[in-house]
Amino acid sequence: MSLHQDIYLTNGTDAARMAMEIMNAADVASRIPSKTSMIGIKPNLVLPAPADQGATTHPELVCGVIEYLRERGFENIAILEGAWVGARTDEAFDVCGYSAIAKKYHVELWDTQKSKSHAVDCAGMTLNVCDCVDEVDYLINMPVLKGHCQTSLTCALKNMKGLIPNSEKRRFHSMGLMKPIAHLSAGIHQDFILVDAICGDLDFEEGGNPVQRNQVMGFYDPVLCDAYASRALGYELSDVPYIQMAEKLGIGSADVDSATVHTVTKSKGNETNQKATRRVKRLAMKIDAKDACSACYANLIYALLRIEEAGQLDLIKDPIAIGQAFRGECGKVGVGQCTSGFSCTVKGCPPSAADMVRFLRSNVIG
Repeated sequence: MSLHQDIYLTNGTDAARMAMEIMNAADVASRIPSKTSMIGIKPNLVLPAPADQGATTHPELVCGVIEYLRERGFENIAILEGAWVGARTDEAFDVCGYSAIAKKYHVELWDTQKSKSHAVDCAGMTLNVCDCVDEVDYLINMPVLKGHCQTSLTCALKNMKGLIPNSEKRRFHSMGLMKPIAHLSAGIHQDFILVDAICGDLDFEEGGNPVQRNQVMGFYDPVLCDAYASRALGYELSDVPYIQMAEKLGIGSADVDSATVHTVTKSKGNETNQKATRRVKRLAMKIDAKDACSACYANLIYALLRIEEAGQLDLIKDPIAIGQAFRGECGKVGVGQCTSGFSCTVKGCPPSAADMVRFLRSNVIG
C-alpha cells in the first residue's frame, strides 16, 4: 500500500468552507478514478443526535464535500452509514440533517443496516462486510474525533464499523473490539479521510460533553490519522492498541513525527465560545484562558482529563495559562507558543494533548 504521510489542518467556524479547503489542499479530485466513479461518503451517525452534542458528523461538512465534488464534475455520490445496534439509521439520517442533504443535492442515502453482507478476508481475519461497499469506487471517510468508553478514542479506523451488519457489530464486541477494528480496514479501503474535529465528545461515543476544537483534518492514511488523533486526545499509541495492530497489518503508518503537516488556514473566529457542560467546566477550573484558540484549548481539556483519570488533577495548584493575550507576558505555568515567556511552559502551536500530559506530569505534578 502506498502511504501518504501528509496531514492537512484547518481551523474556523465555517464547516462547509473548511471541508472544501481541506479537499482542495489535498487535491482529492485528481485521485478519483473517473468522473463516473461512484463516490461514497461515510459519516459517523452512531445515533440520532445533532452534531453539536459531540457524537455525529456535522452535516455542513458533508455539504462542503459534495459541493467540492460537484464543482469538479462528479455526480455519482452516495452517503452510506449504519447506526449502532439499537438505533435506526433512517432516524439518524432525519435528525442529523442528512435526509435534507439528500434532497438538496440529489444524492443517495444507503442504510447499511438494510444491506446484505458477504465474507471478506481482512488480512487473515474473515469479517462480514455490507454488499453496498463493493459498489463504491472511491470512499471518503468522515469520522468524528471523539473519546470512546471502550477503545479510548474513535476516528478513522473504528468508523468503518458502520459498514458491517449489526450481527457483525455484536461479534466485534465478543472478539474484544481491538483486533477486528484493526483488521477491518484491510478489507475496506479508505481513499480519503476528512475528520470532523469541530466538537467531539470528551470520552463517550454517544456525545453529551462536546469539547469545542473548531478544526477539520485531512489524511490519506487511516493509521496516521488515528495516531495523530490519539495525541490530540492525550493518549500514547499503547493506549489505543488497534492503531499499532493496523500498522503491523500494513494498512498504514503510525509515524506522526515523520509526517508533513500542511496548515491550510487559520481563520478568524476560531476562539472558544461554546457553552461548556458541567464536566468540561470542572476541568476548565484549572485553566486561565485569555483569547485561547479552540484547538489549543481543547487539547488542554483532554490533557487535564487524562490527569484526572490518573487521580492527579488536585495536584495542579496554579492555573495553567493559555491564549494569545499572554504573548510577551511572564508567569508560572503555561502551554503553547503564546506563553513562551513563562518560567514553565510546553512549546507548540498548539502542543498536542499528549505533549501537555507529559509536560504536566514532569514539571507541575512531579
